Amino acid sequence: MLATSGVDAVRVEALAKRIGVTKGGFYGYFADREALLTAMLEAWEREAVDEVLAKVDNAGLDPKTRARVAGVLTLSDHRLLPIDLAVRDWARRDDDVAARLRRVDNARMALLRETIGEFCDDPDEVEARALLAFCAVIGSHFLAADHAGRTRVEVLSRAADLLFEPRDR
Repeated sequence: MLATSGVDAVRVEALAKRIGVTKGGFYGYFADREALLTAMLEAWEREAVDEVLAKVDNAGLDPKTRARVAGVLTLSDHRLLPIDLAVRDWARRDDDVAARLRRVDNARMALLRETIGEFCDDPDEVEARALLAFCAVIGSHFLAADHAGRTRVEVLSRAADLLFEPRDR
């Protein structure tokens, strides 16, 4: 419901009906709607950060592949992406959600910094590349532009090549 209709659609009565339990049965799992929303955010954060980091840390990948796999697991995943975008929208109106989103984005940026820092020793360049990489992934979901005979995937792949390759000095 969060991913498809936003936080305002996450209502106890509607969810109870959708999953086939009574409203009272629903409250056997969550004290109230706020408890449900908190549990949703905790699950999203755990899956979008902790589980992704565990997968890429244990895979023994080179820096560029590591960053790409993390991006695919989080912001290209057909299930997680709509939730992430819904949380971003929700965070615009809720300071607590904004704080959680900041924590998630900081963890993602830390991975990008670490990854880029493996081949780049200029902290300013590391930060700029990390920001551009993150903005490219997030922004690509909002951009409606065409790419002159190229697919979005082709353009993002080339952008990743530019961002995750050492530059010639």
